[in-house]
Amino acid sequence: MNYILFDGSVRNALLPFTYTRPVAGIRIGILTVREKWDRLLNNTVSVRTEKYLSAKFPEVIQEENVYIDASFLPDSALADAVQNLKPGEVIIYNGLEIAYCTDDISDKDLSRYRKKEYPGTLQRLENTYDIFAKNAEELRKDFELLTKGRKSCPIPEGVQTIAPENIFIEEGAQLYFSTLNASDGPIYIGKDSLVMEGCHIRGGFALGEHSVVKMGARIYGATTIGPHCKVGGEINNSVLFAYSNKGHDGFLGNSVLGEWCNVGADTNSSNMKNNYDEVKLWNYATGELENTGLQFCGLMMGDYSKCGINTMFNTGTVVGVNVNIYGSWLPPNFVPDFSWGGDDGFTEYRLPKALVTAQRASLRRDVDFTEEDARILGYVYEATKKWREQ
Repeated sequence: MNYILFDGSVRNALLPFTYTRPVAGIRIGILTVREKWDRLLNNTVSVRTEKYLSAKFPEVIQEENVYIDASFLPDSALADAVQNLKPGEVIIYNGLEIAYCTDDISDKDLSRYRKKEYPGTLQRLENTYDIFAKNAEELRKDFELLTKGRKSCPIPEGVQTIAPENIFIEEGAQLYFSTLNASDGPIYIGKDSLVMEGCHIRGGFALGEHSVVKMGARIYGATTIGPHCKVGGEINNSVLFAYSNKGHDGFLGNSVLGEWCNVGADTNSSNMKNNYDEVKLWNYATGELENTGLQFCGLMMGDYSKCGINTMFNTGTVVGVNVNIYGSWLPPNFVPDFSWGGDDGFTEYRLPKALVTAQRASLRRDVDFTEEDARILGYVYEATKKWREQ
């Protein structure tokens, strides 16, 4: 059977992260949504996403196809239900159509399909802040998925641990004279990663392959550091997708950074209001601040965005794609995509200049910045003009 993940109705509520990837490309727990399905189905899935993203993330169609709403986070029970679908059947969960099987891709009328109610409980990504708020459970699920039936590499001499049975170290990882406390959640140390001296890490925690935790870092769960990242300072309940750096002192809490982000030294993000009110966060889908229902919510930063040293982010700040912020001040709670500036105001970050910087960042990591990448950023640049003109 052929499996295809589609973005679903919440795609716009997950901007700016879904400007540059399908919903299935969001990392939560240890893996991206797509990687979870690949492993659970023992199959390579493809995606149906926005047309401008489809060259980089192509949809693969066969005679019979199962379409799955990527906003629903899978487990083994859901994967079993999906694998048992037959043409003309649809899985319903809380009144929502979350997966269906078809042998006619032109048939979009699911009302005629035989409904199969899903009896379990599922997590769903409906808002950007769900990425950190639901990260603890996804870390546990992914840890079990990745380590079941496998044996961890030995814990190196000099590394102090609590609940070592909940710690898994992949081949090639290096750890030096640090503490790992997995009593509140699992700790996963990815292949060829590095934990330098004097780090204190509490689970749940995941460190992606080829990533680095710099000396003296203090990290609280539930935190995910994706592949090819560098982190330091103090981090709490945050997710970094991949190729992003927060390498110096400063606090990052209840936050999400996309790919190719860089946070300058001594940058801090507030994650709680002084009056303890619930945090409001900019929502691209509605074009206004929306109540999150959370008391703790920090920074949402889209791909390719950067801030200079001593930046101070207010509680509940959204930074779009390809933004450059400098100066020791409090930027507004929403900084539109392709903006450049500091306390004297913002100007437009012109596309040619932004593309040159993105290409340089990729080359530093020996990653190709492709024509598709440039076209995607060009589309986002045009699509987000309305926010910069407000």
